Amino acid sequence: MPAHSTVRIQLAERSYDILIGHDLLDQSDIFKDLPKASSVLVVTNTTVAPLYAAKVQALLRNQYQKVDVLSLPDGEVFKTWETLQLIFDDLLQKSADRKTLLVALGGGVIGDMTGFAAACYMRGIPFVQVPTTLLSQVDSSVGGKTGINHPLGKNMVGAFYQPLKVICDSSTLNTLPAKELSAGLAEVIKYGPIADLPFLSWLEANIDLLIQKDPVALSYAIEKSCEIKAYVVGQDEKESGLRAILNFGHTFGHAIEAGMGYGQWLHGEAVGAGMVMAAHLSKELGFIDQNYVNRLVHLIEKAGLPIVGPVLDAQDNAGRYLELMRSDKKSEAGEIRFVLISGKGTAFMLPAPDDIVRKVIDRCCQSSQ
Repeated sequence: MPAHSTVRIQLAERSYDILIGHDLLDQSDIFKDLPKASSVLVVTNTTVAPLYAAKVQALLRNQYQKVDVLSLPDGEVFKTWETLQLIFDDLLQKSADRKTLLVALGGGVIGDMTGFAAACYMRGIPFVQVPTTLLSQVDSSVGGKTGINHPLGKNMVGAFYQPLKVICDSSTLNTLPAKELSAGLAEVIKYGPIADLPFLSWLEANIDLLIQKDPVALSYAIEKSCEIKAYVVGQDEKESGLRAILNFGHTFGHAIEAGMGYGQWLHGEAVGAGMVMAAHLSKELGFIDQNYVNRLVHLIEKAGLPIVGPVLDAQDNAGRYLELMRSDKKSEAGEIRFVLISGKGTAFMLPAPDDIVRKVIDRCCQSSQ
């Protein structure tokens, strides 16, 4: 029996494996098959570094002579040009070349910034993802989306750039705070309504085990999430069509993050409330019934996520949401395109009339007022 399961991302010459299992960072050969390099830079943050940086550095030293660690400040608020420059500064000061390997050790912020740095430095150097949060293991580390935030929009500056390998060690979730685990569950939950209704039913039956960090349940949820994302990314690497369904709840969620100020709500918390709004919008447009909305909202609430959106503007809350959503990457010619769901476990993108969107936002935020 293998010590881990493997999900393959099929992208021709850019194909790679996602390794999923418990205690992977205790396996001495976990970084085998990586290319030769003069040096390795492990990019992490001040929260993760004391927990795992020394272990990862020691593993890499089994095959690389020079392995350095760069620890960045922790939090979404630091997902900026200024922090990105710290990676470039370190690479240049160490005379890193095109063979230098970057290793992203941390959550979604570290993975996105390290991947973006890898895409840009000398026009592209290899990198590996070692995600340590549930959110990054099931979503952000998979599929090659990299980038930073802009004050006017989340992840608006970045590149599609695939890693060589993704190593998802579910044992790193043992040190994850409950709030961060819930944030990751938002990205797990989304896969059910957009692609796999049996998985949605499994989540309803096993949500308590996931919250309790049961290793078997977590490994299954990570593997299933990665399988769904791998299929979607394999069909549409650069989000020209199908891949956009992975943003279920994110159009509303990104507005919450930008409107509140990055870091006020965790990304997964914003997505949780965003999925509630997207479900209500799907119902208003006739694609699902109220029972399905109630079912999804109940699961999101059981996962420890907010089901009521924040008020971003006391005078015209819905107007502020609409303003922010028009800056979303999925908008076209100023028209907001929403990821909506059917009752059959499928998703699609459509615009919606502003008056209906306003109605949904007012309903889903009203108890905050």
